[in-house]
Amino acid sequence: MKKSTAAIGAVSGLLALGAGLFTTPLAAAKPAEEKCYGIAKAGKNDCAAGAHDCAGRATTDGDGRDFVTVPKGTCESVHHGSLTPKA
Repeated sequence: MKKSTAAIGAVSGLLALGAGLFTTPLAAAKPAEEKCYGIAKAGKNDCAAGAHDCAGRATTDGDGRDFVTVPKGTCESVHHGSLTPKA
């Protein structure tokens, strides 16, 4: 009887140890982002530089005042992408 109790305890301990190895942090770090102007599609922008009252209000594709957020360091590699608004 004692052997089965010890075995159950050992298995329980191993399971607890294994579960601890696979846990992830509750709040994962958010990747850095930047505003990329001039690449938003009509109605798909995140906001704008003074053109209108914000998200989803872009009326034309590629307006230099509308932006979308992209991973940091990628905006200028996109055709027509700019880190500053264009008039």
